[in-house]
Amino acid sequence: MIDWAVISNLCLAFFLGGVIGWFREKEGKTAGMRTHILVSLGSALFMVISRDMMSLTGIADPGRIAAGVVTGIGFIGAGCIVQTGSGVMGITTAASIFVTSAIGIAAGAGFATSAIATTFLVVTALQLLREVERRIIKTKGRTREE
Repeated sequence: MIDWAVISNLCLAFFLGGVIGWFREKEGKTAGMRTHILVSLGSALFMVISRDMMSLTGIADPGRIAAGVVTGIGFIGAGCIVQTGSGVMGITTAASIFVTSAIGIAAGAGFATSAIATTFLVVTALQLLREVERRIIKTKGRTREE
């Protein structure tokens, strides 16, 4: 029997991960659409499995698998961070992968409103705040002429 609720949760995770990945892709970042889709979709599937295991056995703890996902994503995110001679690169990529995983978990658990709202806020942070940062850096770098 086809479980349309599960399929819709997975499709939501796919779509929302793709939205975040698209914004990263358009900025030319290495972790783009495919990466964010896979992270979100994988997290959602783990949550669906976890939730369904509990309903089947009655003894499983859905939080345990979610905690394992968080740990694994933390490991992947750490691999995105690279120290360069002048600073550190990849922190925003690591953070976007981390939050995309959380969105996938929310979608897999059936918390569509939370997943959608978080995606909106992430896109806002990635786009709007990028422009704010550019203006602040531009202002800091400029000498005052009076």
